[in-house]
Amino acid sequence: MQVIRSIAPQHISPVGLSVRVLLISHESPDNGLLHRLAGLGGKMEVASDLFVGLAAVLDDPAGYGLCVIDCDLFGGLAAGRRAHDLLVDVNRRVPVILISKEVSAQEFPEERGKPIVLRAPTSGISMRIGFEHALRDRLAMRLILADEQRIAS
Repeated sequence: MQVIRSIAPQHISPVGLSVRVLLISHESPDNGLLHRLAGLGGKMEVASDLFVGLAAVLDDPAGYGLCVIDCDLFGGLAAGRRAHDLLVDVNRRVPVILISKEVSAQEFPEERGKPIVLRAPTSGISMRIGFEHALRDRLAMRLILADEQRIAS
């Protein structure tokens, strides 16, 4: 497994600050997925084998804040949905983003435990929206804590 840290440019506010993100992908230099995710501020780890990545999330569900699966490399969107189903015990605590060329319409479900589905190749904007949607509870808590600190001071 590979660990990558990125420093976001000052004009972009990172949404994934201190979130441990697992990307399950055979990252290629032309893909750019890893760099787009790292640019959002998460602590990136990469697993090149689907089952090794899923095992890492199952073994440490409290340690990961997000799991991103590049489905096309492992059999397409259907395989990605099956992989998500294997995470049934942890998928309410660890949000999942599935990325595939087979996606006709991107999905941003309100229900916890449902994966966010993005069309490949992902743009920086769609990745950021998916990332923010996946971490919406964490971002809401950050805003609440910031308001409480502002009121207290």
